[in-house]
Amino acid sequence: MIRTVRKKIVIAVLAMGALFALAWKAAEIPARPIAVAVVTNPDAIMIPVAGVIRTDLRDTFGAARTGHRHEALDIMAARGTPVLAAVDGTIRKLITSRAGGLTIYEFDGQEKMNYYYAHLDGYASGVREGNRVKRGELIGYVGSTGNAPANAPHLHFAMSVVPPTKEWWKGEAIDPYPILMERGVTTPASSLPAHPSDSGSH
Repeated sequence: MIRTVRKKIVIAVLAMGALFALAWKAAEIPARPIAVAVVTNPDAIMIPVAGVIRTDLRDTFGAARTGHRHEALDIMAARGTPVLAAVDGTIRKLITSRAGGLTIYEFDGQEKMNYYYAHLDGYASGVREGNRVKRGELIGYVGSTGNAPANAPHLHFAMSVVPPTKEWWKGEAIDPYPILMERGVTTPASSLPAHPSDSGSH
């Protein structure tokens, strides 16, 4: 009887020892790092509406509009979807216009290219003229201000070559579609702050 009890005690001690050994070994295994999307291509350009991928884009550059030719890419999205800086650069001008509504003009770092974001529902908190912004930084929200149809919120996104005189309202228009299709990268909308309820009041 005593021998049986001793045998059970020895088995229990050995089992506990094995468990401690496994726990110690597990503690030595490094935790798996969380995958984070990193843009390594220096020539990449951010698709300026969060969550939009290349195959979502439709080339609207050159389409007929009342009294003019459309020199931009319309990116359809739900109202309030985050709008992101396409490249590293500087907020050159914030302006409200009859056609574009709430708009942003951004010059790239070399002041060679101008990026225009229009029909915004609101600006991101803290956005000011002269601010430096990084590619993918939140700068505004999709809307339908200006002459955009109220039931079709979208980002009117244009690119142009900055003239030597550096006027933000001038420049040679370039079709953004092939550039985004070749070098565009996407930021998930879920990784960005929600549209504040009081945005759009400026």
